[in-house]
Parts: sequence; C-alpha cells; structure tokens
Amino acid sequence: KNFKRPAESITQSAGFVYGVPRLGIPHLWEADAGVGVASQGGPDVRGATALPSGIATAATWDLKTAYAGGAMIGSESRAFGFNVQLAGGVNIMREPRNGRNFEYGGEDPLLAGKIVGAQIAGIQSNNIVSTLKHYAFNNQETNRFSLDAKIDDASARMSDLLALQIAKEEGNPGSVMCSYNRVNGFYACESDYLLNQVLKKDWGFKGWVMSDWGATHSTVPAANNGLDQQSGIPFDHSEYFGAALKEAVQNGWVSEARLDDMARRVLHPMFEFGLVDNPVSPNVKSINFKANGLISQKDAEESIVLLKNDANLLPMAKFYKKIAVIGSHADVGVLSGGGSSQVYPVGGVAGYRGGPAVFPGPMLYYPSSPMKAIQARALESKVTYNDGTDPKAAAALAAESDIVLVFVNQWTAESMDVPNLSLPDNQDDLVSAVAKANSKTVVVMQTGGPVLMPWLSSVGAVLEAWYPGSNGGEAIARVLFGEVNPSGHLPATFPASESQLPRPVLDGYPEVKDARITVNYHEGAAVGYKWFDLKGHKPLFPFGYGLSYSDFALGDLKAEVKNGLVNASFSVKNTGAVAGKEVAQVYVAPVTAKWESPKRLGGFQKVDLKPGASTTASVTVDPRLLGMYDSASKTWKIAEGDYKVTLASHAMDAKATSVTVHLSAATVDMQGKLVK
Repeated sequence: KNFKRPAESITQSAGFVYGVPRLGIPHLWEADAGVGVASQGGPDVRGATALPSGIATAATWDLKTAYAGGAMIGSESRAFGFNVQLAGGVNIMREPRNGRNFEYGGEDPLLAGKIVGAQIAGIQSNNIVSTLKHYAFNNQETNRFSLDAKIDDASARMSDLLALQIAKEEGNPGSVMCSYNRVNGFYACESDYLLNQVLKKDWGFKGWVMSDWGATHSTVPAANNGLDQQSGIPFDHSEYFGAALKEAVQNGWVSEARLDDMARRVLHPMFEFGLVDNPVSPNVKSINFKANGLISQKDAEESIVLLKNDANLLPMAKFYKKIAVIGSHADVGVLSGGGSSQVYPVGGVAGYRGGPAVFPGPMLYYPSSPMKAIQARALESKVTYNDGTDPKAAAALAAESDIVLVFVNQWTAESMDVPNLSLPDNQDDLVSAVAKANSKTVVVMQTGGPVLMPWLSSVGAVLEAWYPGSNGGEAIARVLFGEVNPSGHLPATFPASESQLPRPVLDGYPEVKDARITVNYHEGAAVGYKWFDLKGHKPLFPFGYGLSYSDFALGDLKAEVKNGLVNASFSVKNTGAVAGKEVAQVYVAPVTAKWESPKRLGGFQKVDLKPGASTTASVTVDPRLLGMYDSASKTWKIAEGDYKVTLASHAMDAKATSVTVHLSAATVDMQGKLVK
C-alpha cells in the first residue's frame, strides 16, 4: 500500500504511534511479545531471549516462574527501546488444532488466567505496558478474519471471558487487543457487548482497546462501540481513525466526549505504568543474555511433562555405551512456533530453516542442540545421530543401540491451523519402526499442543517438551539425565482421537479465502476436561497429568466454609527417593446443583519437596467457580446444597480424595465478591 515506516519507529517492529512531545507524552513503540521481544522478518532481525511457548509456561503451573519470564521480557523490551508489548495471550483451547495454541495458556479459565496474568504483571514491572489478547473467541486461525463465533452470554462468561477476566484482574494490563473474528454477528473490534458492556463497564477496565493488525472495519461503529485505537493501519482497508474519525466527530456521529475518552484511556496506563515518568532509552548492551537464557531454561525445565516412564527407563543412566538420537533436527537445535510472536535467537538461528519462506514462516530452530547437551553428559558413550527421514535406517541404528531418543515435532503457527492431531511427515511411522527395533525408546515431543500417539504402548517413555525456548536443548538433556526432576503437568487434555472433540472436523478447513463461516460453540462453557467429563470420554492423557522421577502422596484433605468462601487444606509428601515437585489440584463439584460439567478446577499449588519431606498447603476457591452466571442480574448464583471438594494430581486421578461441604445460597458480583 506504499505505506512508509515512520522515521521515529524501530526497524522490523510491530507498530508505532506518535506521542505529543510538546506535552511530554512519549511515542508508543510496540513489539510482538508472546514469548519474548519478537522481530518481524527482514535484513535486521533483533536477537532476543525466547521463553518456552505460552502453553509450556502454563504447564509449569507455577506463577513465580510465569512472572519471572514476563519480567525478563519486559527488561529486554526496555533495552530494545519498546514500551508496549503485545503479549498476554489467553484464548482458552476450545480447538486443539488451533495454530496459535502454543502462544496461549491451555483450556482452563483459572489456570490460563492466573498464569498469563502473572506474565503480564512481570512485563509491566519494567514500566512497560502489556496487552491482553485476543479479545475474544479467536479460537482458530481458519477464516479468522471472517468467522462468526456463536455463544450465549452465560457460557461465554464462565469460559473464555472468565479466563480473560482473571488475567485482567491478576495482571492489570494497560491495553486490551480485540480480535479479528466476529462474535454473535459483530466484529470483535466494534462489539458493544465485548468492549463497552463487558470489558469497560462490567470489568471496570481503565486502559485502552487497540485493534489487532487488520481488525478495524469502520469508523463510527468501531469508535462508538468501544475501540480506542486503530493499530496497523497498512493492514486495514482504510485509515478509519485518521481524517475519517475527525470528520465523524465534527459531524456529531462520534461525540467529543467519546474522543476525549479514547485519549484518556491511552494516557491513563502511560502514567500508571511509568511510560511518561520513566521513558525508555535503548541500551541493548545492558542485556545479560546469558542470565536471561537461564530464566528461559528454568521455565522450560518446569514445563516439561513426563507422560510415560515404563520400568523407570528415565532418568537415563550414564553407563549406556551406545545412545541413538533420531529426528527433529536434534543435532542442531529446538523448534519454535511461527508467526508474529517469532523471536529470533541471539547470534543467529540453528542450521536448519524450513516451512514457508514468508509469513508465518520461516520455521526456525534455536541453536540449543539436545544432542550436544546429551553428548556433554555422556562422555564415555557413543552418541549417534540419524535424521529420521528413512525409518528403516533409523530402526537399524536403534537395533544396535542401548537406548534410543526419538525427537518428533509438530510445527504450528499463526494464520494456519493443523488439519488433525497426528504428527506430520510420517513421524508416527518413524516412532513405530524405531520402537519395534528397540523397546528402550524414549520419545521427546516438541509440539504446539495435544497430539495423537498411536505408538504409545510400544515405547518406554514419553516427554512433552513443547517449544522449549532459547535454552531448550539444555533443559531437555537435564531432564533426561535426572539433573532436573520433571514437574510439568498438562494444561490441556490430550484426546484419544478427534472424534472425541465437540467438533470432530475443524469448521471451514481447508480454508476458502474470505469465506464467511459460523462456528457454533454448542459445548458452551464445557471446554476441555469439562467436555470429556460431561460426555464420559477417556482421553489419551487427562488435563493436569504429569509424572515425576519421585512419588508423592496427597492427603489430609480438609475443607471448610468461612465467610461464604471455601477453603481447602491438604498435605503433600514426597514418598520417593529424589527431590521433586508436585502440582496438587483441587476440583469442586456440585452434588445436587447442575453445572455445565461435572467438575471445575478450583485451585492449585506447586510444592517442592526433598525425599521424605512433607508440607501442608491450602487454596481458597474463587466463589465464581462455585456458581452459575446469571445474565439478567450480571452475577454468579451459588445454589444451596452440598459440594464435593476433591484433591487430585490430575483431572481423572483414581487416587483422588474428596470431602463434602455445604453452601448456603449466595450471590457473587462481577469481581468475585459475595454480596449476600
């Protein structure tokens, strides 16, 4: 469109908005920031530290780790000269084939909201504004510009909107980014329901609403229905908030009061978060990339989920003389997700680039080689690499090896969904061939979300490593050799097949350009494990699942109702031989009342224990999680009756223990406060 980049902007960045220098109001320099300070492709990419994918951070179930990662991103942002980070993705996983699930926080509103809220707070601790996105129901990439998401108000408030609301409450973001799609017939960026009624009125949001890049479609409806700032004008059909907005105000179609409100909403967080009093000043040399890499590495180590470990095949013994490493370019690095959140590594990418040559590509690997990290720990072993493209050759290597590490991957990216949950490029055949040749096969998965595993019964161990970030190879090796005890737990259900999903076939796939499709969220608020519970489906791996090299005992569950709030206390004991961490999960369920699903996650605690040690922990259940949303009164209604409080290590834990509490009828306001 012959649009010229403003001279004051930062090269290959997401966006720039002029400030008012004569009033001391700085420009807004914006960077994409899902997992780090991203760079758009081109000749001068910024090398920055990449956290593991958002879903990986959710798999840590650890708010301190999430906050630390956000704080790292915010510190690098300042050093690069950015003061707005387009981070804070919290779209819950309604659609496991969604190409952007890797950026988000999984399927549960409480977990996703808490984790992403902690990241937002960490970013903004650096006098940086972070966004909350993509608001709302941007749950698939197929036809994302024209899709109309159909859902009723109560179901919306108890699912996607609740996740966003909790993230807003925990992180206090300065801005919210509205999404591309329509919701109940209206574009999200000109939806009075989403922007004025829910966000600004019901949630009391004081910051500004910016559009996603290419998500503005009008001047008067967008302005009057709550959009405060048009982003990425070259991506839109017109400059709707330039001269057209001025004309609309002069003609009275948009009031001067509304224009003042727009400006006030942008200025409020600029002062609140220190953009005015502590303006950014680029100083890239001040970044300690080594220290930041260790922050990313800790996140990765906390996020890796041990899904299977027959006969304690892991941790790996150092006396294996012949170790085979197969597949997924494990000789050069670890995979990252594609699209606008792409962080380019410091010092350049690893030796492999694939996928599409243009957006959302290229497919990049970070130069943290799992194979090299394995070799560094197995100095007396022969470590041999095979690229996995020929299953017969890989199987031959496996047959003559003492143990086999097969790396598999699923590259996902913005703007494209995966057609199904199977591993691409015949990797299932590769794993099957290798496992047939050697039963001591460990599968290390780098995926954007859930995948199917038809070979599961024939392999010895499985690790889900997600996209593990800048130091991912080192993190994987440390878990494989037991230097780190895996403690990640799944933030999403892994289905046994697509037939178990609310929509077995992805709506609109394969995409027809500009096709207007409607996606009816008939499952309502029963997302993820709630849907599986409701329908009685047995997943491949349940929500919250994760093994350890140690064993833990959860017990002494007590629950009481005090001042109308449910408090649960319990003990966690490490009954194994090595130090480790367990994620204790508290689920709540009505005995007589009816919810959208049999149970909900009510709270969680991650505890770190030495062998034989025990501790007590407690959670207080947000009362909104005990009621059903009532649209007429805009409150949650808790029905009188008995409620089961369950302590478990995952959503289908057969060893779970429960107690029952009695709740009186109560009303809970929009912010989660009991009003009577």
